[in-house]
Amino acid sequence: MTFGLLNTSDPSERLIRSLTDQPLLVVLRPEQNDYQITFENTRLCRQLDQLVEAGVLHVELAWSPHPCWSLLVEAIRERHPQLRLGAASVSTLPALQQVANLGLGYAMSPLLDPELQSKARHLCCVLVPGVMTPSEIRSAQALGCRAVKLFPASVLGIDYRRQISAPMGDLPFMVAAGGLRCTDLVPWLSAGFNAVALGRTVFVDDALDPEMKPWLTG
Repeated sequence: MTFGLLNTSDPSERLIRSLTDQPLLVVLRPEQNDYQITFENTRLCRQLDQLVEAGVLHVELAWSPHPCWSLLVEAIRERHPQLRLGAASVSTLPALQQVANLGLGYAMSPLLDPELQSKARHLCCVLVPGVMTPSEIRSAQALGCRAVKLFPASVLGIDYRRQISAPMGDLPFMVAAGGLRCTDLVPWLSAGFNAVALGRTVFVDDALDPEMKPWLTG
């Protein structure tokens, strides 16, 4: 798999091009212990090291109100500057503001909130909304969202995009997220989804799932 250079100043376009090169995001949610010990000794750090070694480009750190969340972001950047790091689970204005203050490249939300989208545009921050219905998808497009997150994807099913594509016509860049595993990566991409988001299911007993490696190196 070859990863091209991103030659655009539009942050939404940069994200879409990057995810076109490697249509995978891995979402990691910090545990309490990740805030309490030196970053290099955390489970989060060990998992990130494996992801980077395997060639994963896009990692989202789930936002948390914990006062040390921003320190985790900085620690990750210092250890792995090549990661295209974003934030997940952004559903409030304070969370979005913190993401923007840290200069993260993108954020994803579990919901579609016009106020959040307006604030994101004001902050020049890419906020990918979570959508579930055709009406939500159209509303997201009307708000200027070029990419959406279909959530929860496992509930809606692998045929969902195909079923709505004919009556809806043009669809935004669509990331399937929620309840998916490594074995779902190839089938869901083959079904027309533009990218897939996976959680800690990419790890089996703290080791990267072997199902990931052939796809990343193929």
